[in-house]
This record gives sequence, structure tokens and C-alpha cells, in this order.
Amino acid sequence: MTKQKTPKPGKNSTGPKILHSTGAQITMGIGAAVLLWFCCRIALPTKKSSPPGQNIAPVKDNTPQTQASTVAFKKTKVASNPAPGKPPDEMVWIPGGTFSIGCLDPRGIPHGGDKPMTDARPIHSVTVDGFWIDTTEVTNQQFSKFVEATNYVTIAEIPPRPEDFPGAPPENLVAGSIVFTPPDQPVPLSNHLQWWAYVPGANWRHPLGPESTIIDKLDYPVVHIAFEDAVAYADWAGKRLPTEAEWEFASRGGLTGNMYPWGEEFCPNGKWMANTWQGQFPVQNTAEDGFVGIAPVRQYSPNAYGLFDVSGNVWEWCADWYRPDTYQKQRNDELPSVNPSGPDTSFDPQEPGIAKRIQRGGSFLCTAQYCSRYILGTRGKGEVSSGCNHVGFRCVQDTQ
Repeated sequence: MTKQKTPKPGKNSTGPKILHSTGAQITMGIGAAVLLWFCCRIALPTKKSSPPGQNIAPVKDNTPQTQASTVAFKKTKVASNPAPGKPPDEMVWIPGGTFSIGCLDPRGIPHGGDKPMTDARPIHSVTVDGFWIDTTEVTNQQFSKFVEATNYVTIAEIPPRPEDFPGAPPENLVAGSIVFTPPDQPVPLSNHLQWWAYVPGANWRHPLGPESTIIDKLDYPVVHIAFEDAVAYADWAGKRLPTEAEWEFASRGGLTGNMYPWGEEFCPNGKWMANTWQGQFPVQNTAEDGFVGIAPVRQYSPNAYGLFDVSGNVWEWCADWYRPDTYQKQRNDELPSVNPSGPDTSFDPQEPGIAKRIQRGGSFLCTAQYCSRYILGTRGKGEVSSGCNHVGFRCVQDTQ
């Protein structure tokens, strides 16, 4: 079976290049307000909110403690494909096979949150061939080597062009990216503008703004990476981005219908297994898992295939375009279910006209209070030209 590679540049895709033009995905407004889209729903103000309060009690997960049935999942059939030779550096072999992709409605289960995740159904069988995959998200150190070798400039480092935003004051056309900026008091979770800000000077070298640095964070996942930045790195490394099906197959570790990469319990025997949010979102992260923000790679136990952080820490780009009806079309044989590479175009009914790719795995900001996409099978989505400080990626490689 022949795999389809990461889509090449064209009418509906963005490809790697050293110099970019930022398109109409970014909208400039009064007071340097910038409208960016990522992870299903971002539209941001520029005014930076105050730091989080210091005396806010942590919030417990009060979701009813019922259990989800796994009857919808057919038993995973792992292919008997031995690794074809010595593994590339810091990659592991995924043998491929046939499995049930997607997730049940997580509402009502422990840590399941209040979102039905309808775009991750119907659960259905797909087949993927074997491939190599990075054991961790691409780190700052790895991305630095790429930039040093190619002089690559990321989208977040390039000022928007005046011709793309006629009438915008010149002082507003500044390079930057989206940074999580917690408010100093509880806010309605219906308005995400309360905890995101467009920060001039924020980029992969300066993840929290121009005064921040990665000098002591070389083993952290690289962030503020737009889709084409990830594709450019993958091409340079002789790799590609995973398809959504490959990513989920690898993250499940050969298990059937598991809620998490490690099994069914969120914190087995009280042990934290991923970097997520504890406390009252978005005001205060109590860091019971050991980290307030992003964690270095390899801080939690890997899954059965040896993959770290396929739940939490940072979102990871996949090659597929996002559509909410992809799984229905695959089950109806309108799209391939063998080595599926997703639809040919993007469509998000929440933001029609905004091109989005799949993101997987959730991040350190995921919580049952707002976003429980640390659950396997759930789907994220991101506007292709936008990055932020909780989006990264990992790569895969085909057999030689």
C-alpha cells in the first residue's frame, strides 16, 4: 500500500519555504488587536491580562464517576511487521495494523469534561502500514539545528505585510504570536479572549515574549510553530508529519479503545501520567503533576510503544485537513480507510473559510473544566498560519 505524503503547496495548502507571506488568516485591528485562529477557536485581544491570583483554591473534578463502554471498539490487530533495520535516532518502529479510531462521548466519565466530541465519531476501523515515529515532540535543540543549517525563519518571526491589512497602522504590523496569559480572577469559560493575548516578539526563541528565552530549555518541545514551519523541519530531517490515523495508532500503543496512552485511569494509583492542568482554569495551575506550564520531554512514563507525551504537554500537528465529517465519510467509503490521509479540503462550521489542519494530544492547558482532549481519539484543529505557546509537533518516517 502506498502512503500519501504531506500535501504539497497549492490552492488549499501551505508548504515549506524560507520566506513567507502572512495571509488573510491574521486580522489587524485598533490597539494592535490581532485575530488568529488555532485549536478550534482562537480570536485574541492584545491587552495582556494580570498574573494569576495566589490564593485561589484548586478545583476538583466533580464529573459523575461512571464508566464508558468500549463495545464500539473492535480489537486492535497489530501487524507482524518487524522493524526494518536499525531505528533512526530517537525514533521507534510502529508495526501498523487495523484498529478502531475515534472516541466515545466522554461526558459523564471521570475527567471526561462537558464536550461530546462529536467530530470523533462514528468510531470505525482503519488500517495503517508500519512507520517510524519520533519518541518525543521535536525539541528546541532539534529545531535550533534545523534553523542553523537552513536560516529558516518561522511565520511568527515575520511582520504582517501592509498590503494584507490595508488601513492598519504601521505600528500594529509587528511580528509575534499567541501566548497563554491567565487572568487575575475567575472568568466565564465561554470567553477564551480572557486568557489569550497576541504578544509582539513571541516566537520559538522567545516562547513567552521578547524577554523570555530557551537557553535553559533546549529539552523542551519547540512551540509557536505554524503548520508550514513543521512541514519545513520534517522535509529537512527526511521525515514528514504523521497522518491523523498514524498518530492515533501509535498513541494507543497497541491497546483497544483505551482512554489514555497508559490505560483507563487518569491517575493510576495516584500517579500523574501527563502534563495537564490542575486547579481552577484559567486562573491558577496548582502544578500537582510537577509543572505549571510546558514540561521538558520524557518527564512521564512512555506508552507501550515508547512514546512520550502523546497526552498533554503540547498539541501536535498532523498532516490531515480538518473536517467534522471525516469519520462519517471514511465509514461510508467516501474516503479511504486504508492509510487514510484525510479529506482534500478543510471545513470548520465554527469558522467557515478558515483553513485548518488536525492537531492531536492536547496540552498542559487541558482540563475537564474546559478541554479534555488529553483523551485518546479526541481531535483538535488549528489554523495553518498560527502558532502559540502550546502547539508543537513530532515527525514520522516511512520505511526506506
